[in-house]
Amino acid sequence: MTTTGQLRGIHVAPEQGAPTRSIETARALAGRGLEGDRYCLADPETDDQSDDRAGGTFADRDGSDLTLIETEALAAVERDYDIALEPGVHRRNLTTEGVALNHLDGERFRVGDVVCEGVELCEPCSYLERHLAEDGVREALVHRGGLRARILEGGVLTVGDRLERH
Repeated sequence: MTTTGQLRGIHVAPEQGAPTRSIETARALAGRGLEGDRYCLADPETDDQSDDRAGGTFADRDGSDLTLIETEALAAVERDYDIALEPGVHRRNLTTEGVALNHLDGERFRVGDVVCEGVELCEPCSYLERHLAEDGVREALVHRGGLRARILEGGVLTVGDRLERH
């Protein structure tokens, strides 16, 4: 895999535990997240709300503006563990193809016109395994769980956008 790929899916969930929904475009807000997602921070200049995210498991973790996972990792989970994860159930915002996300940890990259910075690997948590009621999901996603990223420059994301190192 290279450091150039493509955006294959966008998923958001309005609150913790809510099913994710697949969308074709999303507005990425710098330092805040995807509009309509549980992890999107309120705008302190226009909202009276606190900066708390809307109830996600990692609401207080810096760098949770955006989460990404590779289609190749999902295919490997199915191949190696016989666990098929339907689109969006992995609870990551963006599904990518053709780029090794682990290599973008600590790096700047661009998805369409949105500039991001990889903050840390998105290792699976016990919440995901409980939520899916699928034994072995956590183990299957170790080192394949994707990437947490900060949005440095916002814009509109569209399925099919190019992803590349910035």
